[in-house]
Amino acid sequence: MSTRHRSFKSTVTALLAVVGFSIPVTGWAEDRAADLLRQLGEAENAAAAQRLERQVIDAWGKSGSASMDLLLKRGHDALAVRDHAAATEHFRALTDHAPAFAEGWHGLALAYFQAERFGPAMDALERTLTLNPQHFAAMRGIGAIHERVDRPVLAYEAYARALALRPHDEDVEKAMERLERVALGIRL
Repeated sequence: MSTRHRSFKSTVTALLAVVGFSIPVTGWAEDRAADLLRQLGEAENAAAAQRLERQVIDAWGKSGSASMDLLLKRGHDALAVRDHAAATEHFRALTDHAPAFAEGWHGLALAYFQAERFGPAMDALERTLTLNPQHFAAMRGIGAIHERVDRPVLAYEAYARALALRPHDEDVEKAMERLERVALGIRL
């Protein structure tokens, strides 16, 4: 076999590997997330819910593309150090290149929210929910934005939807208690 022929085969193999890592994984990852969400909805206590929540978020965070996963990681790393500009740039690049990847939109919403840009954050959360209607963290985010802009009824409704998807969420339960009187018209 000639060197040229082996080189061609190596090049084709490398190209197929790169393409394979760039194509989003759907079937198995979606099935895994759906199963985990079902288990999460049936969680009997907060510890089990937290464990399942981490697994769901991990499953949602797998785009099927190494480069998209890297942008997601860099965006989250920037959020961790509150570098809103860098986080926004990473997540915008991610949503530009993988517009059907809900976690990219959710990350962008987090970056906008941390920068107190609530309008763009809400837009990104709506995109997240369009792509993944079961995204309990996006519902939590919608509740938080409505609460911050003094829309208690809408905040309460969003939190209730989040709690239905992800039970035993202490923060959401506290938020609902805080908003209950105003949102439900209860007078003391």
